[in-house]
Amino acid sequence: MSTYLLVHGAWHSGRAWDRVTPLLAAAGHRVLAPSLTGHGDTAHLLSPEVGLETYVDDVAGLIVAEDLTDVILVGHSYAGLVISAAANRVPGRIGHLVYLDAMVPADGETATDVMPITRVLLDQAAASEAPWRVPPMPEWPAPLGLFGVTDPDDVAWLRTMLVDEPALAYEQPVRLDDPAVAAIPRTHIHCVGHEIEGITRRPAPDTDRVWELHSGHDCMITVPDELAGLLLKIG
Repeated sequence: MSTYLLVHGAWHSGRAWDRVTPLLAAAGHRVLAPSLTGHGDTAHLLSPEVGLETYVDDVAGLIVAEDLTDVILVGHSYAGLVISAAANRVPGRIGHLVYLDAMVPADGETATDVMPITRVLLDQAAASEAPWRVPPMPEWPAPLGLFGVTDPDDVAWLRTMLVDEPALAYEQPVRLDDPAVAAIPRTHIHCVGHEIEGITRRPAPDTDRVWELHSGHDCMITVPDELAGLLLKIG
C-alpha cells in the first residue's frame, strides 16, 4: 500500500480530486486530498495573511500529524510550489514528488518568477476594490473551457468549488534549502493538446521522468481514469 497526498491548485479545493481518489483507493492505497486554508470547507478562513507559507504548513503539518512516510506527494498547477516547499520541510517523509501540469520552482522563486503571466492577475487584482483577492482565471471558448473543462455539467460543478486566491500566495518565495530534497525522485505529468497561448512551462530537468496526458489543465476532472493509471504506475 502506498500513501498518496493530492494537493489541489490555485482557486480549487480538495473536491477537485473526487474522481481520482476512489480509483487509487480501490487499488488498495491510502489517499488524502485536503483543501488548503481558505478553500473548500475552510473558505471562511481566506484572508490577506494567507499565503504560500500557510499552504506549506497545511501540507507538511498533515504529513507529520498523520505520521505519513514514503508519501507520493502530488501537486497540481500552482501546488507545484506547495509540494516543493513542503518536501523541503519534511524530506525524509517524501517518497516521490509528482508535478501535475505544475509550476516547478527553484529556491527563492515566487509564482510570478515561475510563470510570469501570474503578474497580470496580481496587477488586475491590485486595481480592484479588494487588491489582495485574485479571482479565478476566466472561462475560455471551447476547446479550452474553464481550466480545460468544457462539459457544461462539469463546468457547473467546478464553479461550486472555485474561490479567490490571496495575493500573498503568489508573492511569497519557495524555500528549497535542504539538500535532501534533490534526492527525492520526481515525475512530471504534462497535460498536452489544449495549451493556452502565453502560458508556458519550463522544461523538466533531464534527471526527472516526464509523461504526457492528452487533456486540458484540470485532468483530474476530465480524464480521471487515465490520470489514476499514471499515478498507480508510481505507487
